Amino acid sequence: MSEINKSGWKPEMFEERRRGDETFTGNKALMLEEALIFEIGDIHTTGVDFADAPPAASRLGGLERVRNIGLPGLSEPEAVRHYTRLSRQNYGIDLGVFPLGSCTMKHNPRLNEKVARMKGFADVHPLQPVETVQGALGVINELAFWLIDLTGMHGVAMSPKAGAHGELCGILCIRAALEARGEGRKVILVPESAHGTNPATAAFAGFAVEEIPANERGRVDLEALKARLGPDIAGVMITNPNTCGLFEPDMKAISDAVHEAGGYVYCDGANFNAIVGRVRPGDLGIDAMHINLHKTFSTPHGGGGPGSGPVVLSEALSPYGPLPFTERHADGYITLVEEETAGDRHPDSFGRMTAFHGQMGMFTRALSYILSHGADGLKQVAEDAVLNANYVLRNLEHVLDAPFAGSGPCMHEVIFSDNGMADGFSTLDIAKGLIDEGFHPMTVYFPLVVHGAMLVEPTETESKAALDQFIGALRSVAERAKAGDESLKTAPSFAPRRRLDETLAARKPKLVWTEPEPAVAAE
Repeated sequence: MSEINKSGWKPEMFEERRRGDETFTGNKALMLEEALIFEIGDIHTTGVDFADAPPAASRLGGLERVRNIGLPGLSEPEAVRHYTRLSRQNYGIDLGVFPLGSCTMKHNPRLNEKVARMKGFADVHPLQPVETVQGALGVINELAFWLIDLTGMHGVAMSPKAGAHGELCGILCIRAALEARGEGRKVILVPESAHGTNPATAAFAGFAVEEIPANERGRVDLEALKARLGPDIAGVMITNPNTCGLFEPDMKAISDAVHEAGGYVYCDGANFNAIVGRVRPGDLGIDAMHINLHKTFSTPHGGGGPGSGPVVLSEALSPYGPLPFTERHADGYITLVEEETAGDRHPDSFGRMTAFHGQMGMFTRALSYILSHGADGLKQVAEDAVLNANYVLRNLEHVLDAPFAGSGPCMHEVIFSDNGMADGFSTLDIAKGLIDEGFHPMTVYFPLVVHGAMLVEPTETESKAALDQFIGALRSVAERAKAGDESLKTAPSFAPRRRLDETLAARKPKLVWTEPEPAVAAE
C-alpha cells in the first residue's frame, strides 16, 4: 500500500479515526454524511451529453440568460444517491412519534392513499365537463354532508385551501353579514390563548384586533370579554380546545354574550381532533369554524403541500359563504353552483376564494378516513387523543413544570414550561437534546402565554409502548437540564449537523452557493 493516496489519506489515519468518535468519511454506520450538491458535482461539466442546439431567433424579448445557469453536473447515480442520502436525514411520522403540539402530526392510513390514487380521482381535471366528474363531485358533496353533521352546523364552504385560508373565509362571511346589516363594526376580539394566525387573519380582512386575557386556569376570562363587548365589536375568534390544550367550558356563555351584543363567533377548528364525535360546535353557538383536514381527518400534513380547510357555517352566515358549492338534484345529478348560476338563490355570497373548487386529493383521503371509522370510530379518535395526552402529562408533571396540571385533565395536547431548569438551561436545550434521542422536538415557545413553552401532542395513533419511549427520553433530557449537564448545551451531538445559531440563520440566511476560489499551491 502506498504511503499516501490522492485524497491525502494515510494508513495511520484509520487507527486515529477508529479510536475517536469520528470516521474518515464522516459517516456513522448508516447515518450518512452528505455534501452540498454543488460540492459533489461541477458547474463546468454535465452528467448528460447534449448536442449543441441549432441557432434560432430569440423569443424572450431581451430577457435571455447572459451567463451560465450554474447548476452542478451530476450523473444519474450521483443525483439519485444524493437525494436518497438527504432523505435519510429527514424525520417523518413514518419514523416515530412526532410530538409537535398544535400540529396534530398523526399517521396517514395507507387506505386513504389507495383511494386517492383511484382512477377518476387522481387524474380528474378541473376543466372537465361536469357530466364526466360526477364521482368526484359526489365525493365533495358526501364529505360536505359529513362535516355538517359532525359539527352540527347549517352549511359548509369546501373551497378554502388551508386552515388560515379557512379563517379568512369565515371572517369574510362575518364582514359580508355585517355589511348586509349596514353596520360598520371594525373590532375582532382574540383571546391570548388563540392560534397565532387568528389576529393576522382578522387584520388582513380589515379589522382592528384587540386581545382578551386568559384567567389563571388558562381559559378565556369571560368577564373581561363581556366588559369589552359593544356596538363596535364584529365578533370573536376563539380556539377551542385552546392552544394551552384546554377546553373552554364557558364557550356557550361566550357565544351567547357575543350574539347578544350583535357580533359573530368564529371558532378556530384546528383542534377539532380532540372533540370530534363528542362535541358539536354548532351546539355551542359557533357561527363559523374551519376544519383542518390534515389534523382531524388524517390527510398529509406539512411541507407546504396540498392543504384543505373547509369552513362550516351557521344558518346566520351560510347565505354569505363563497361560491362555488355542490348541489345534488332530485335525480342524483350533481352540479357546481357558480356565479353565473347562483341567481337569486345565493345573492349575498362574498364571492370566490379560489380559481377551482377545493382540493380533490385531500377530499378523497378525508372521506375515506371518515367512512372507515364511522361515527363510533371518530368518537374513539377524540377519546384516545385525550387519553394519550393525559398519559404524557401525568407521567411528566413531576419532572417538568406543567402550569395547568391543577386545572383538571388536558385535551389532546399538554403544555410544559422550562421553569425549574438549572441556571442557563432552557426549552431550546431540551428540544435539542430530544434530537439526540431520535425524536423530532415538540413545539417550543408557543403559546406565548407560557414562558419557555413546550407543547406536546401525542395524537391518538401512538401506542403505549411508543409513548413510554418518548416519555422516558423527555424525562431523561429534562433531568439533565435540571442537573446542569453542560453537554446538553451543545446538543445535538449525534445528528448529521450540530446546533446552529438559529437567530443568525433566520436573519442572515445564505441562500446562494458561491464557488470557492481555487486554492493557491504552496511554493
